[in-house]
Amino acid sequence: MAPYVEAVFDADGDVEGSAREALLRLEATDLLVFAHGWNSDRSTATRLFDRFFAPFPGLVGPGVRLGYVGVVWPSIRFSDEPIPDFDSPVALAEPGHGPALDPRTRGALASFWPGRDAELDRIAELLEERPESVAAFTEFGALVRELVGLDTVAGATAPDAPLLFTADVLEVCRVLTEALAEAGAALPEGSAGSGFSVGGGLRTLWHGAKELLRQATYYQMKARAGVVGERGLGPVLADLASRRPALRIHLVGHSFGARVVSFSLRAVPERTRNVKSLTLLQGAFSHYAFADSLPHARGSAGALRGLHARVDGPVAACHSPYDSALKVFYPLASRMAGDSAGLLGFDERWGAIGHDGVQAVPGVPRLTLETVLREGLPASGCVSVDAGSVVRRGGAPSGAHSDICHEELARLVVAAGRMGR
Repeated sequence: MAPYVEAVFDADGDVEGSAREALLRLEATDLLVFAHGWNSDRSTATRLFDRFFAPFPGLVGPGVRLGYVGVVWPSIRFSDEPIPDFDSPVALAEPGHGPALDPRTRGALASFWPGRDAELDRIAELLEERPESVAAFTEFGALVRELVGLDTVAGATAPDAPLLFTADVLEVCRVLTEALAEAGAALPEGSAGSGFSVGGGLRTLWHGAKELLRQATYYQMKARAGVVGERGLGPVLADLASRRPALRIHLVGHSFGARVVSFSLRAVPERTRNVKSLTLLQGAFSHYAFADSLPHARGSAGALRGLHARVDGPVAACHSPYDSALKVFYPLASRMAGDSAGLLGFDERWGAIGHDGVQAVPGVPRLTLETVLREGLPASGCVSVDAGSVVRRGGAPSGAHSDICHEELARLVVAAGRMGR
């Protein structure tokens, strides 16, 4: 895979080293810019880039000279969320560690939240011991709120704080335990479902407590992804467009990385036409992001309203019904208001673009991946692509969310960018 540049951003969107100048020196007609989703270290990100980019040289036309960019930003992946065809068969076969944190995840959390070792040590201790004590759950909830910056002040929390972090912690852990069961996680018999009650045993609820910690990382990644996209990658792309006006740029993002590349459009000037395609692989942001008006709040618009027009080509949003992370858990992590009794189950207000594609944008075609590979994509505008024929493997809790290393998806990117033979 050459020529290749790795663009490493910190949580504030600052780019590391000489990436800007390295991008300017790339000898390419077309630049593939891929932002990873959840990920715990730079070496894993690089391996993922290698795997995803591998099919492209054999797919593009003779007049296309590809350059490759891997966007690395601070995110995290728990070790019980393996990537099919990427992680080892042993990792895929492991049933997970239950509520306890394994050493790899504990280390990743320390990098994700630097300087919070005391809180993380206590969280790990509680998840390991699983005390049947309401006070222990209360302490756990307070520690999680501290990690995400939602500490209580004078008995109050921010009015727009997600309900997951402000509602009764036992109820939240019960709901998340049921969500794990819905996603296919192996739980002790009788521990979840309509007949489950807190009084049936607090020990099982520590499965939900671990999920609460995972959701806290999602909450943090969602915020970081927007910052890295708008303040980091976007200005880099704008600078590149002004200094290399003939260079064709193709943006690709997975999970929260789809949010990174999408929010980068906020910093791309309207007059530039360098961004030729945007491909979102299981995007972990709102399916209403590009809408002029929200169905449940007509006076409000999506966070990326109209920005698909800054792409001189199609915006392809891939989705899959086998993605448990977006089908079950994304709505829980995203909901900012509501009743705790309604936490479990899909609510269209909080749906992800990687779950059911682009919503509330008139005239958006809904195509299957097979149709796209056979007939191509529209020349411009948003299009929803059901990629469930290939994005379908993976276990609980995330399902097929990370099942993205497929030649068919590379061919989709080529089709979106008009780079084929």
